[in-house]
Amino acid sequence: MMAPQLTRALILEDRVAVADGAGGTVTEWQPLGQLWAEMVPASAGTSSGPARHTTRVTWRITLRATPYAAPSRPQAGQRFREGERLYAIQAVHEDGPSGRWLTCIAEEERAP
Repeated sequence: MMAPQLTRALILEDRVAVADGAGGTVTEWQPLGQLWAEMVPASAGTSSGPARHTTRVTWRITLRATPYAAPSRPQAGQRFREGERLYAIQAVHEDGPSGRWLTCIAEEERAP
């Protein structure tokens, strides 16, 4: 496997529950750090609903591997942010026998 070209700066974010001031909580996204990645589109599709038409792009995102317990290791349910673009992480796996790289499968949803 050739080394990926880590040219995209992504912010890893995780959900946190924050008090809403009325006795409940709201979910917000907290940045965990910046990671450099290679991004390759894997597939794309569209869906229509009564209120809107959306385009979904699935991305294969490769980055340097980190230890399992590290807060900088992406997990399914987290997301990457690149400016205003958001990528919901669906799955994470080690890529290759050396374990030097992680591959994340993430979905970007765009509404026109």
